[in-house]
Amino acid sequence: MSLDAKDPVALTQALIRCESVTPDEGGALTLLESVLAPAGFTCHRMTFTEPGTPDVENLYARFGSSAPHLCFAGHTDVVPPGDIAAWTSPPFSGEIRDGILYGRGAVDMKGGIACFVAAALRHLASSGKLNGSISFLITGDEEGPSINGTTKLIDWLGSRGEVLDACLVGEPSNPNALGDEIKIGRRGALTAEIVVHGRQGHAAYPQKADNPIPKLERLLDRLCSAEIDRGTEHFEPSNLQITVLSVPNHAANVIPAEAHATVNIRYNDTWRRDTIEAWVRKQAAAAATTVGAAYDITFSGTGDVFLTSPGVLVETLATAVAGETGRRPALTTGGGTSDARFIKDLCPVVEFGLVNTTIHAVDEHVPLADLARLTAIYERFLAGYFSSKA
Repeated sequence: MSLDAKDPVALTQALIRCESVTPDEGGALTLLESVLAPAGFTCHRMTFTEPGTPDVENLYARFGSSAPHLCFAGHTDVVPPGDIAAWTSPPFSGEIRDGILYGRGAVDMKGGIACFVAAALRHLASSGKLNGSISFLITGDEEGPSINGTTKLIDWLGSRGEVLDACLVGEPSNPNALGDEIKIGRRGALTAEIVVHGRQGHAAYPQKADNPIPKLERLLDRLCSAEIDRGTEHFEPSNLQITVLSVPNHAANVIPAEAHATVNIRYNDTWRRDTIEAWVRKQAAAAATTVGAAYDITFSGTGDVFLTSPGVLVETLATAVAGETGRRPALTTGGGTSDARFIKDLCPVVEFGLVNTTIHAVDEHVPLADLARLTAIYERFLAGYFSSKA
């Protein structure tokens, strides 16, 4: 029997059965192309490469050629299932029990993709001529290094002169129930690697050594106790967490030559990447001066802070959510990062998808009712978006 792509349950099941553990495509993109191309979408499959990283397959599919251009972004790659014996159903079986669909990727985020595909196909079937364009930007690298996926797809779009007017990322955005939250932005994420240098020596002769551990403790105490900010209208206060402590030493009677720490900062729109780095350097320098610490700091990050200010796009989605759930979603910016951090450079972007309580967990699952309701929300959103642009 052929797959009915307007049925989000059947499509989610079919996608789950594609074992697309990052970075493997697993047949998931092929499946999406097989349902979108017959519906009139022009499909492009691209494999991007980068030395030292796995090759990744990606899909871009577009219906229409005119503005406004609404893009749906997501990923078909999933995290490994872990201990398969701990699952009550095989993780790639897509089994349904008591109105619940089980499988790796059911929520993060094959279910969301299936709902938007179903909604788009229903909208195109019912609306006749589309007033604009709908596209899908689907990567296989979101759960991986995020190097050969969305960032390179965006570059490819630019090389073709394609313009996105708005984007909906279908990541699971709701903490407890469908309709809880729309994410209108994300905090920036910055990692700082700190190495304090000392002088190795015998623990019985500390005067002949220079122990870096207490000095690192002082730096970390300063970083953790200093107030970064008090939050802004749409963002909670920035925070800094120590995530790694290590000393390259296993001998109890040796004072080590170095002490290492990693801290992770999630920062709000008070800051930019360069200014939050400067804040970290200032705090570390102030602490180091008091204890005479010699140290190095190196930074890495996965995306700067961004905010899609409430307006037509946000209101259209909020109205669609309220129309199906009976309540207005909160507009939030918390949580981790997503590929929205790359797309925000092209156009306004919002995030709304399924409930995220079981993502990456054993027995990841989604109620069938949530798949039906999310599809209905996306249908309302599509209708409202294109009618607002008429």
